[in-house]
Amino acid sequence: MTTAISPSLSNQECQVIHQVAGRTRFRLPLLAKHPQLATEIQPLLEKHSGITSVRINRIAACMVVQYVPNQLAAVDLSNLVINAVKDLTNQDFYDKPNFRVNNEPETPEESGDLEETESSLRLPIIATALAVLSRFPQLTRLRSVARIAFILAAFPVAKRAFNSLINQRRLNIDCLDFLALSLSATQGKLVTPAMVILLHELGDVIREKTARATEVRTASLMDAIGRFAWVVVDDLPPKQIPSDRLQVGDKVVVYPGEQIPVDGTVLKGEAVIDEQGLTGEAMPLVKRVGESVLASTLVRSGQLYLQADRVGSQTRAALSIELLQKAPVYDTRMANYAEKVADRLIWPSLLLAGIVLVTSRDSARAAAILTLDFVTGIRVSIPTAFWGALNHTTRHGILVRSGRTLEQLAEVDTVVFDKTGTLTEGEIAIAAVRTIPGGMSETELLKLAAAAEMRLNHPVAEAIVNYAAQLDITIPPRGEWFYDLGLGVRAEIESHQVLVGSQRFLEQQGVNWGDNSLIAQMTTTQMTQIYVACDGNFQGVIEYTDPLKPESDRLLQALQQNYGIQVHLLTGDNPQRAAFVAEQLGIPKSRVYAEAFPDEKARIVRDLHRAGRTVAFVGDGLNDSVALAYADVSISFEHGSDIARETADVVLMNNNLLDVLEAIDIARQTRNLIDQNIALVVAPNLAALGLASTVGLNPLVATAIHNGSAIAAGMNSLRPLVEHQMDNG
Repeated sequence: MTTAISPSLSNQECQVIHQVAGRTRFRLPLLAKHPQLATEIQPLLEKHSGITSVRINRIAACMVVQYVPNQLAAVDLSNLVINAVKDLTNQDFYDKPNFRVNNEPETPEESGDLEETESSLRLPIIATALAVLSRFPQLTRLRSVARIAFILAAFPVAKRAFNSLINQRRLNIDCLDFLALSLSATQGKLVTPAMVILLHELGDVIREKTARATEVRTASLMDAIGRFAWVVVDDLPPKQIPSDRLQVGDKVVVYPGEQIPVDGTVLKGEAVIDEQGLTGEAMPLVKRVGESVLASTLVRSGQLYLQADRVGSQTRAALSIELLQKAPVYDTRMANYAEKVADRLIWPSLLLAGIVLVTSRDSARAAAILTLDFVTGIRVSIPTAFWGALNHTTRHGILVRSGRTLEQLAEVDTVVFDKTGTLTEGEIAIAAVRTIPGGMSETELLKLAAAAEMRLNHPVAEAIVNYAAQLDITIPPRGEWFYDLGLGVRAEIESHQVLVGSQRFLEQQGVNWGDNSLIAQMTTTQMTQIYVACDGNFQGVIEYTDPLKPESDRLLQALQQNYGIQVHLLTGDNPQRAAFVAEQLGIPKSRVYAEAFPDEKARIVRDLHRAGRTVAFVGDGLNDSVALAYADVSISFEHGSDIARETADVVLMNNNLLDVLEAIDIARQTRNLIDQNIALVVAPNLAALGLASTVGLNPLVATAIHNGSAIAAGMNSLRPLVEHQMDNG
């Protein structure tokens, strides 16, 4: 009889934290709190015919379920787990089940399995040590203990081989290993098979360590659009309600500094809106009556009354988050080269071993052939190469989260860049101060403009004031002033009437422009201008822009000319600014995409991938997170937004774009190193296999060649890391 567990489950989560075909890892917080659940859920799940094994780690609150994909779908497995927990707790596990699959691997560090993973080496180490010691005449009594230790160490191999044969109905590398181990063991030789098991397990442990170790938190819609909204009903004062209770048609008021909670239409008011987080548009926009605004954008100044057109999950921001959550889930370990090689060699090895056994009647020769499987060396050396490379990149200030990322990075042939905050600084900066001939000096014009713009909550105003401060210009006090939102400011400064704003604003104020040809000459630039007049006369312009990062030009030149990589530019900015930046960086117009929302960015990245390109996306904002999730390799910065940094496969901890080249170099070096390792493993084993098949080869000699080549390849994998340490020593 099942005894119900009765904790409060309202705030509990059930998450799929890693998923590949045939294997799913769940996080169940109740496992850590209630031992009874851990005891009862395992046999309950194992009764299902499609489930082959259930392993529970109570300390980490994790459960690994292995199943037969042909008999049980991943979704059905998730529902099965939910229902099992419901049955055992006699409570609803969720009011609305929210089974979330993070773009996450299972990782020893993240799941608490590090101790468990490393413990898999204990039995092989003990078995190998006992096997070696039992060969000494003085320690022959240890042989029986060594046999028991060997059987225990070989049991996981036998179990995997059995599951492969019975459940998947195919031969895999475990089957070949088990046969080789059995032949060696029947001859009473334990050293060779024990060492093989140890090397295999060592490779698997290192392979686990190359899995992604940082959890990606799923973006919350409430974080994006704000958790509360001010709603106006009739003529009553605004009332604050949770943003998820908003309805289409509601009248919403948004105050300065608040996020807009709906996609809506402006009914009343004007405001300066910062859309950079959603669209990547670097310059703030002014929104007036009748214009549309988007949820998650920020009101920098002014106040708006809106009619809600789309709310909650219907907003543009929600679409971006939904796309992010639906991004493909990858196993972040490197591809299992050993398994691929083994699959090709299983039948030839078995056939050759069978022929030798029948013709020579020598099981030792057959065991030698099965021992020379090429796979052990690859199992050890390839994970070691990735592990060394991951350490190498970390020492260069580059966080590469997984072995799979290095694989993909070495194959990248297309890099897509976000513009704002990635190739540019992401902040408005003053580019130039230009005055009319015979008028006031540049310093005087900047001083008056900074005084007029002082303490205005607008990015351009802040840039002008900061620029004047950098030049050590003393800013005089401002007298009476008036700010026309989205147009400009009129202020009294040192007995002068100063106007700072758009050309339209100065025209409305009746400014004397003087020689119009001079104005036309001053404005023939790609920069954006703000106009300055004093005492009714036009005096000059202040040009501002979102400047390129110093290293952007060098990076793009190197990628296109030295690495042969195709470069694309994606931005939410308008086409004019996008074209200007592309021209500066030498990016062809056909590879420039402007006014791209997050969903459009993701579509472009997907289209490039479907066209056969291996795509890296570089971005740093919330608006880039969807494209980052859909790219083969996603790259962000330590100073990027939380969600972009956590979604990214590569994080540039020094915030230097040129580190992209360093990461690609290390990835390509690792690929070359793996090619060397395969040659180091295959060549001696192939030669030994020829000898074993013809004249015969002692199994101990075969083991020496086999394991020696594995160790040599493993040492070669660590060579770049050692060289790096010596260079820095």
